[in-house]
Amino acid sequence: MQCKNLDFEERFRIVLRNARAEAAVMTLPPGDAEGDSHNRHEDADQWLFVMEGEGAAIVEGERRPLKPGTLLLIERGERHEVRNDGQAPLRTLNFYAPPMD
Repeated sequence: MQCKNLDFEERFRIVLRNARAEAAVMTLPPGDAEGDSHNRHEDADQWLFVMEGEGAAIVEGERRPLKPGTLLLIERGERHEVRNDGQAPLRTLNFYAPPMD
């Protein structure tokens, strides 16, 4: 068993992993973004859960609003970007299966 108390002080950090999946925390300041129209994970699905803040995810050109409680599945190979369109930091918990290398 592995267990961690999470903090969202760093921009992006892997917090736990095993051979089948990994978890990461991400914090984007207001006006910032992660990824772009070419960003994709060839071999891993990404589950993104919004803890705090507001923003948008653009996945394969389709815009989805992000707010606390939103769960988004970005499937392997899908191009994506996550933007903080809000006034406060956007904090997400992300799971990748399998782990990214």
